[in-house]
Amino acid sequence: MKRYFNHKFNRKIYELFAGNYFATGEEDVVLTTLLGSCVSACMYDERNQVVGMNHFLLPGDFRREEIIFSPSSKYGLHAMEMLINSMMKLGAQRKNLRAKIFGGGHVLSNTGTQVPENNVNFIKAFLHMEEIPIISEDVGGNMGRKILFFSRSHTVYLKRVQPQRVYQQDKKLLNKVKKDRDKAGDVTLFD
Repeated sequence: MKRYFNHKFNRKIYELFAGNYFATGEEDVVLTTLLGSCVSACMYDERNQVVGMNHFLLPGDFRREEIIFSPSSKYGLHAMEMLINSMMKLGAQRKNLRAKIFGGGHVLSNTGTQVPENNVNFIKAFLHMEEIPIISEDVGGNMGRKILFFSRSHTVYLKRVQPQRVYQQDKKLLNKVKKDRDKAGDVTLFD
C-alpha cells in the first residue's frame, strides 16, 4: 500500500495493490486502486464512520457450494475476513456494513481464464452469505477500472481504463501465483 497527500483532492490518499486491505476511521481520506481481473470491495459502516477497501486477485476455481472449504477461494475469503475484522476493530458493527463492489474485467483476453467471473461470483456469494448488502456494483466487461472511494461520503468515483493499462499488472500477478503454486505443490505459502 502506498500513502501520500493529493493536492488536487486536498486529502490523504491510500493506494491499494493486489493483496492489500485497509480500514480506517479517518473522516476525510480517499482509498484508491487499479483493477483488471481483480475485485475490490469498498465497505462502510455509516453509523460508526468506518470504511475499508480490499483488492484481491483470485479465488481460483470457484464452486458456490464450496465457498468456505475450497482452497481455491482462500484469497478472496482471506481478503474479506481481514477487511471485516479490521473494520470491526475500529468500531464498525457487522449489522451496519454495506458494500460496493468493482472489478472482474477481462483484461487477459487470450488466456482463456475464468478468473474475472470467479472473483465476481465469489464476492457476490460471500456478501450474500454474510448478509452484507451490495449497494452498488460495476463488475465484468473487458475494461480495467480505477476507483476512488471517499471516506466521508462513501462515494466511489470510477474511471474505465483500457485493458492494456492493467494487462501487464494482472499477467505478472497471475504468473507469480502459478509459480508459487508450482514450487509449493500442495503447500500454500503466505507472505
